[in-house]
Amino acid sequence: MSTSPLSPSPTAPAPLASPETAAVRAYLLDLQDRIIAALAAEDGGTFLRDGWTRAPGERLQGDGLSRLIEEGAVFERGGCNFSHVRGPALPPSATQHRPELAGAPFEAMGVSLVIHPRNPQVPTVHMNVRMLAAHRPLADGTTETVTWFGGGMDLTPYYGVEEDAVHFHRVCRDALAPFGAGLHPRFKAWCDEYFFLKHRGEPRGVGGIFFDDFNELGFAQSFAMLRSVGDAFIPAYLPIVQRRRALPYTEAQRDFQAYRRGRYVEFNLVFDRGTLFGLQSGGRTEAILMSMPPIVRWRYDWKPEAGTPEARLYSDFLRPRDWAQGG
Repeated sequence: MSTSPLSPSPTAPAPLASPETAAVRAYLLDLQDRIIAALAAEDGGTFLRDGWTRAPGERLQGDGLSRLIEEGAVFERGGCNFSHVRGPALPPSATQHRPELAGAPFEAMGVSLVIHPRNPQVPTVHMNVRMLAAHRPLADGTTETVTWFGGGMDLTPYYGVEEDAVHFHRVCRDALAPFGAGLHPRFKAWCDEYFFLKHRGEPRGVGGIFFDDFNELGFAQSFAMLRSVGDAFIPAYLPIVQRRRALPYTEAQRDFQAYRRGRYVEFNLVFDRGTLFGLQSGGRTEAILMSMPPIVRWRYDWKPEAGTPEARLYSDFLRPRDWAQGG
């Protein structure tokens, strides 16, 4: 596998499966560029470019582009990855809901990001949009291609602010509105269920939207919905950053941020399907684990003192609420 921190945007691995696949790839690369431009302008720092291509003979074929900032003025650590890979057989994490596709060759591409701000008054955020196509051999010797989309975004505050949660959820709702009134309540509930730490009995944050295995609108409209979600990320998150980035904070608040970041690590390593898919399919470990925060702390059986802002995060924010309707 070759890498270069200054490599240009990757060229498409050949051959592309279809014009539809090419269109998805072109959109994802453009989305990554637009997100990085907006975040870099906000931070004032530079995102490292790490382009990579899978060498012949490796388990996966394909290419990608990782973009990373560390020790920025606003973003302590953040990554935004594009990848486009092909493999001989879908890993178990991708077929648990589609057992008939076990062992099918596949093609996967997506943009995934996690941003960990320095100031604990600014929430951590995650966003992912992706396409997965499985090429299933049929008994008559032909091949059926099954394509579906997934993704979403969610917000993880350390110090909850109702205004921020309402804004984030309303942008998510509005991104889905053109594709059916039932999608937002469904994807919001799916997000609340998915980003839940079962061993802790608590949500990771205030949620957002999440969907997977989605193609019920047909390829064109499902892809349009994916674009709407991807395009909504900057208007959902950047205004929150701009409102909170200059607020003062204490070392005690930084300590609580590091403690809560531990929940992020636990979820990503135990439950996250994207992390499991990447590791099981032989993906790039550095890119997969780019979502990890730079400073994390664990404490034994710690609980916040009653009446504090830290306690209010648990009582008022780490529970499902209809934020888009004002909470």
